[in-house]
Amino acid sequence: MARSLDGLLLAPVADQAPGQVGTRTRFTYHEKDGEIWAEYTGGDVVRGHLVGTREGDRLDFRYVQLKQDGTTSSGHCVSTVVELPDGRVRLEESWQWESQQGSGTSVVEQVTAHER
Repeated sequence: MARSLDGLLLAPVADQAPGQVGTRTRFTYHEKDGEIWAEYTGGDVVRGHLVGTREGDRLDFRYVQLKQDGTTSSGHCVSTVVELPDGRVRLEESWQWESQQGSGTSVVEQVTAHER
């Protein structure tokens, strides 16, 4: 199993569709006893939260976010935790909106100190 996500800062490696999470978004993860949660902000997202569970290297969580235009949206995501050769963590994600149409995949990776 890859190491704990607790206290890690992660960011998407590519931009999603306009108005969604992108490379300027930063996720601060927390983990304890199989529970995961995170706060995120940046780009078009003013404030976002996710909460769910971890079993081995599989995350299953729901997310909700407030965007710059004042709208909110929510969805479900399943991620696989991968440890990269350099020791950083990557999440390979498959997500689906629940508040609107749309689904897709994304990758977020641990941000190093000089990338913050």
